[in-house]
Amino acid sequence: MSPAGEPGPAGEKLLDVVDLAKTFPNGTRAADDVSFTVARGETLGVVGESGCGKSTTAKMVLRLLQPDRGTVTFAGTDVLRARGRDLKEVRRGLQLVPQNPQTSFNPRLTVRSSLEFNLRAHGVARRAWRSTVDDMLVRCGLRAEQGDSYPHELSGGQLQRAAIARALVTGPDLVVCDEAVSALDKSVQAQVLNLLAELQSDLGVSYLFISHDLSVVEHISDRVLVMYLGRVVEQATAGSLYRDPAHPYTKALLSSAPGAPGERIVLTGEPPNPADPPSGCTFRTRCPWVMDTCAAERPLLAVTPTGSLAACHLNLTSRPALAAPSPA
Repeated sequence: MSPAGEPGPAGEKLLDVVDLAKTFPNGTRAADDVSFTVARGETLGVVGESGCGKSTTAKMVLRLLQPDRGTVTFAGTDVLRARGRDLKEVRRGLQLVPQNPQTSFNPRLTVRSSLEFNLRAHGVARRAWRSTVDDMLVRCGLRAEQGDSYPHELSGGQLQRAAIARALVTGPDLVVCDEAVSALDKSVQAQVLNLLAELQSDLGVSYLFISHDLSVVEHISDRVLVMYLGRVVEQATAGSLYRDPAHPYTKALLSSAPGAPGERIVLTGEPPNPADPPSGCTFRTRCPWVMDTCAAERPLLAVTPTGSLAACHLNLTSRPALAAPSPA
């Protein structure tokens, strides 16, 4: 079995992120040695509490934010060092669907104009603009004539479909979905998730799908990366992670989801200050299974018996289900 940090045998590595780190001027460690890969045609879900570094990591992948260290390689190109034509090709191949489409569209432009701007920026011939935009709008569940609407004339779900169309209109290889359905009603969320799956099947696009909603991530992801306080604490296939989580933090997250089976694990205390994280394992101040070694040594990601990767000092072989600890 391949470790969950790598694509399977048939997966060609499209995105390779190694040891990304970012500390802001106020001392906040938003990302601390974050590493992962995304294969062609794959969806990697990224989940964790607010402030864990999900969106910061996405911005560094998109080169919207410069990391302090680390590398991002996309389709063989060093993203952080790309210039000129190479950088333009990276921009075309890496696109973003943001959380709130109302703020990502220019209210003075029609939806069509916004999509055509993306085509113009990447050198698509003007004669192809209308047919390309119409085709993508229809693929995303809109009518071609809705492209002539202004953003305020569309519902939230329709505008998010337009945002997906804008991201896909240049034919990217990977789309970063940063909380792309969190602002939508549950029924509309399901429709948009199904749309993303259909588009992936039709176009072969990969997704880096960021969300705090575990049920959403389970629905769409092939593999899942769990972050806590800027660090990756677990990587696993979606089936393995939801069936048999290897890290205590993942276990607690899953147990807190509505309708989750078994006993709920209640974490005590607040997340630590990211500007002054605990020594060793950053989760130890809230972990029900904390040990002395957790404060002295930082756990590194290691392969578990199920083939996932987890950063935890616990003997996972002897604790396969991480049963809830007995009350003191």
